Amino acid sequence: MRVIIVFKEFSDHAREVFEWQEEFERRTGREAETLNPETKEGEGFCMAHGVMEYPTILVMAEDGKVLEEWRGTPLPQIDTVMSYVVN
Repeated sequence: MRVIIVFKEFSDHAREVFEWQEEFERRTGREAETLNPETKEGEGFCMAHGVMEYPTILVMAEDGKVLEEWRGTPLPQIDTVMSYVVN
């Protein structure tokens, strides 16, 4: 499973996202990837997955299928996201 956080680094919610990411990684031992929607890669990803609100957290299967997503704030509880990625 992949956890991807789409957000703008220089925004009002950036600190909250960084703190959430750090706590998620500490508790799960897994990386939460970040993606800037203002880059070419980020723009393409957002268009392909219909992401128009930031921050958005997506849990994706290895085949690229989106299993769950959370848009905007407040960010989801880490335990909720962990239920998708920790066996």
